[in-house]
Amino acid sequence: MNFTEGLHHFLAAIPRLDLLALAWFAVCWIGYTLYSSRGGRAHRSLMRGTDRLRAIWMERMLERDVRIVDSTLLSTLMHSVSFFASTTILIIGSLIAALGAIDHEMALTANLGFLIAANRETWTLKLFSLIVVFIYAFFKLTWSLRQFNRCAILIGAAPLPDQLDAAGRQGWAWRLGRLNTLAGDDFNLGLRAYYFGMALLAWFIHPVAFAVASVWVVLVLYRREFSSEPALLLSEEDAKGMG
Repeated sequence: MNFTEGLHHFLAAIPRLDLLALAWFAVCWIGYTLYSSRGGRAHRSLMRGTDRLRAIWMERMLERDVRIVDSTLLSTLMHSVSFFASTTILIIGSLIAALGAIDHEMALTANLGFLIAANRETWTLKLFSLIVVFIYAFFKLTWSLRQFNRCAILIGAAPLPDQLDAAGRQGWAWRLGRLNTLAGDDFNLGLRAYYFGMALLAWFIHPVAFAVASVWVVLVLYRREFSSEPALLLSEEDAKGMG
């Protein structure tokens, strides 16, 4: 049996409702990511408001002779990213170990009334889907950490205030702010994968619960990133007086 035949046999053993729920999950995740980054209200989101403050932070940093505060703040950001990246590795390792014990897991959950009965192929797909989500999170988080590292190098290399004219200060502030923003965006994407990973856990209960959980995660993310009080406080209108 070649790969194509094996894949066809594998997918044929999975109920259509499970495949539809997985497709709906992908639509929710990709659709929300596109909307949040390119949508008409993206400039009013929590992330965009934070990005404006990152640029202001870098401008203020270039006005200081001593930049210990800036180094400490950046170190705090890097510590948060490093924590989630390390945690992601542990999650991936646990999920890979779970792949080798599918039969045991199926036997343990067979008598639990709130979990839908599923065959081995469906269990494998569920675990593989979780692994893919957290591998994506790992790559985003580690790339974010590397960008924060580069930002720290740029801060160390930044000229002192008396060594910069207006054009030079603007150029350095833009580069530092942009790199900080890129690192923050990737950190946000990595954290968002955790949210959708939680939705995937509902798949073990029922495909319909999985589909509903996917919508619920989108609503939670939208509420926090676009309509929460922090998002409103950091909106473009409220941030005008901060520059």
